[in-house]
Formats: sequence, structure tokens, C-alpha cells
Amino acid sequence: MIKRNKLFGNQTRVTFCLPRNTPPGAVSVVGCFNDWEPGRHELVARRDGTRTVTVRLGPGEYRFRYLATGGLWLDDDAADRVDEKGSLLVL
Repeated sequence: MIKRNKLFGNQTRVTFCLPRNTPPGAVSVVGCFNDWEPGRHELVARRDGTRTVTVRLGPGEYRFRYLATGGLWLDDDAADRVDEKGSLLVL
């Protein structure tokens, strides 16, 4: 699931959320907004078992995927579009 909240100016706060049945170990959201760098935006476990991380983004299109421990790539069905290159978010 992806939550979006408009901030002042042209920024949007985007919260990436994975369900509790996510593979064990660390999971990061990686994409063009963080140079696809694992660990920079690592999802944090919540009491309800979900994992979330929040990122501020300006207007544009952003490709992203989730990267779990062991090199497992995950897409987000809640993205604006998922194609052969992965998830796409449009702000």
C-alpha cells in the first residue's frame, strides 16, 4: 500500500507500506529517488506487523521496487503502474 499526503509547496510525503507476510529480514524501498541504494530507506516494523518508511518527493515519475534480504525483489501492486521494469509512482 502507498499513502500520499500533500505538503506545503510541491512536495508530497509518500509512505510505503508492506503487509505483515513480507519475507523476514531487512527490506528497503529503492528507486530513482535514492539512486537505487539499499538500506537508505529501510522499512521499519510496526506493532501491527506491517513495515513502513516515509519519503518526501517532488512532482514527477519515480520507479521503485522493494529489495529484501538475499536479493529478493518485490513490486507494489498499489503503485500507479507495474510493468516489466517494476513499479512506477507518479506524483
